[in-house]
Amino acid sequence: MPIWVDADACPVPIREILCRAATRWQIQTTFIANHAINLPPSPYISRWQVPHGFDVADNEIMDQMSKGDLVITQDIPLAAEAIEKGADVFNPRGQAFTKENIRQRLAMRNFMEEMRSAGQVTGGPAPFSQGDRKEFADQLDRWLQRNTRPGR
Repeated sequence: MPIWVDADACPVPIREILCRAATRWQIQTTFIANHAINLPPSPYISRWQVPHGFDVADNEIMDQMSKGDLVITQDIPLAAEAIEKGADVFNPRGQAFTKENIRQRLAMRNFMEEMRSAGQVTGGPAPFSQGDRKEFADQLDRWLQRNTRPGR
């Protein structure tokens, strides 16, 4: 069960955590982005650079992933599609997207998009914190323990 990373907006500390985990757990981890990203050499880590364009990286992830894979993304529509296809999904802050919460997340995303379009909302998410990094690492560790064995 590989890990697919929507790497265009993935924070560097999260990439580092994923790379260490990929090597330690010997699990194929693929970073897909429309720009070059630096990753350490490892037989378990790969990067795919896709052309710039709307949803190109998202579409590549959906074409490649399978049921049971893990998808890391901040993109709620991509998360919804991946869940529908049977993937486990969480964002770089360690928050899980599930069948139970994805509709609410989509509705909130759409509502906030409408508010921004009307000039009612400014700013974005809170800055990425040490707590976010820890929550992500803990969530990833739990997923790996459930789905793999180190040194298989």
